[in-house]
Amino acid sequence: MNQNHSIKVDLDKQTDITKKQNRIRLNTSVESVRYLLHQGLAFRGNDESEDSKNKGNFQELVQTLANQNEDVRKVVLQNAPQNCKWVCPDIQKDLVSYFAKITLDYILEEIGGDVFSLLIDEASDVSDKEQMAVVLRYVDKLGLILERLVGVVHVSETSAMCLKSALEKLLAKIGLSFKQVRGQCYDGASNMRGEFNGLKAKILEENKSAYYVHCFAHQLQLVIVAISKKNEDIADFFYMISLLFNVVGASCKRKDMIRESNRENVKKSISSGRISTGTGLNQDQSLQRAGDTRWGSHYRTLSSLIQLFPSIVSVLNYVAKEGKKDSKKSEARGLLSYFGTFDFVFYLHMMFHILGSANTLSHALQQKDQDILNAMSCVKSTRNDLQQLRDDGWESLLEKVYSFCEEHDIPKLNMHDEYVDRHKPRKRTNITNLHHYQIECLDSVIDWQLREFDDRFNEVNSALLIHMASFNPKNSFAAFNLDSLLKLAEFYPDDFNSTQLMNLGHELRIFIDNVRADQRFANLDGIADLAKVLVETKKHLAFPLVYQLLKLVLILLVATASVERCFSAMNIVKSVLRNKMGDEFMSDCLICYVEKDIFSTITNDDVIDLFKKMKDREGKL
Repeated sequence: MNQNHSIKVDLDKQTDITKKQNRIRLNTSVESVRYLLHQGLAFRGNDESEDSKNKGNFQELVQTLANQNEDVRKVVLQNAPQNCKWVCPDIQKDLVSYFAKITLDYILEEIGGDVFSLLIDEASDVSDKEQMAVVLRYVDKLGLILERLVGVVHVSETSAMCLKSALEKLLAKIGLSFKQVRGQCYDGASNMRGEFNGLKAKILEENKSAYYVHCFAHQLQLVIVAISKKNEDIADFFYMISLLFNVVGASCKRKDMIRESNRENVKKSISSGRISTGTGLNQDQSLQRAGDTRWGSHYRTLSSLIQLFPSIVSVLNYVAKEGKKDSKKSEARGLLSYFGTFDFVFYLHMMFHILGSANTLSHALQQKDQDILNAMSCVKSTRNDLQQLRDDGWESLLEKVYSFCEEHDIPKLNMHDEYVDRHKPRKRTNITNLHHYQIECLDSVIDWQLREFDDRFNEVNSALLIHMASFNPKNSFAAFNLDSLLKLAEFYPDDFNSTQLMNLGHELRIFIDNVRADQRFANLDGIADLAKVLVETKKHLAFPLVYQLLKLVLILLVATASVERCFSAMNIVKSVLRNKMGDEFMSDCLICYVEKDIFSTITNDDVIDLFKKMKDREGKL
């Protein structure tokens, strides 16, 4: 008789209450997973039993959130049914996979079925499992160049066939194919860039438009460091630097001595007025070890060596006198003897100048939105800087070397005296110091590097680059060439058929008149800016074929820095204490950790909707 007290109404009320409680529990778990993914932290604890004092990050975070809210505490900790707590390891992994899936869906939406380029590299994780990271480079709907991680795949071997098979499976899994690839960029390993059996060749067999670019940053490292070591004296110099780290860097005590000695020297310099003070100045410094794959690390090593030189010498003196191991004492005496020579000072400053030029280029190459035309322009500027050092830099370099010698009481050489080879001091050389240090050292090393610059960086399809330069918007599109851009389009037969090529010619004629007359295109710095302004002004809709050709230019790759950053993140996500985490779980965690800008936009409702959709759940939501 009273409908408000009927069994049906009471059951519906109970269902609504249950749904609300279930949602609170799931929201708490989602928030906990979100935080741990964002920070790259471990989920599980060593002991998650009720009596454990540390149940792991996830369980402890759920407990903390519950303690902060009375309603959550009652629902999550006190009244949760055993089959509907939603805190077990399987649920944690499900939530992580849903976050990763939503992130990937967002990336696929940005690509919009369009073309992209591949950046691939492999490295071993802390479990000694070979992992292949795959990053896609594409132009989004706003005309921005983006590089996104789409997965990390375990490969049982690093042969080209195995890598291609793993890559094909990954692309198929997320809904992409090799037919969309328009560029590929790897390091110089033979299994990657091999002309006949490398991954590059395997992909080109399926798609002739997937043009390969050898990573510019890797080439730069090879040009600057490897070529410099062709000179025996410079090879000896870098060997002595590595020996310095074995003597000084092998002990925490000696590192502290360098820092303490440097502090005292800085205090004396401040009191004497030789250096100024201010925010961010005169920070503690340490000697930085160089690495073969850490771009710019050699430059930072030499920079710290110049700044910490007095402190390093004092520590070497201490080791030579007080060291416990005879081998270290002998090495310290050898280093002191070498560091007191003019040879050391000259090679230190010469390589510091050369590596400084390369360091600027290295930073430019590692920008995610760097386009290949601007990269080639930066390479040309670095080459010109080296050429200028060879032509006009001798006097300034010698002045710096003499100044360093005077400051640290190192004997200077008269450039007009006969050169004495320190390896064969009794043998006459019949050349002056000037001839040896300027011609045989500085000029020969730079000549090697200039030749290597020309050889290596011209490997990038030179015809492509020549045609691409016609898109450069600088100086009111002064480089624009209609025929050159039409030839560029012919490199991409899958994107432009004969009819579209004819239409492209008409579009380009109208396009160039239109943009030259529009003040919004007057002060653009490069083709990346051109793409953004075309989208902002809606002109990409008026000139779709021109914009498609521009996108093909923009997605041609420059460097694999994005992949290297993924491996750095992998060492955070899969640490020594998490060395048993599964490959798929690690990949999902990495996608969320690396692509934080997308990950941070995902709402709890997005995850909960996917949570309900993917599996049948015990509790109602």
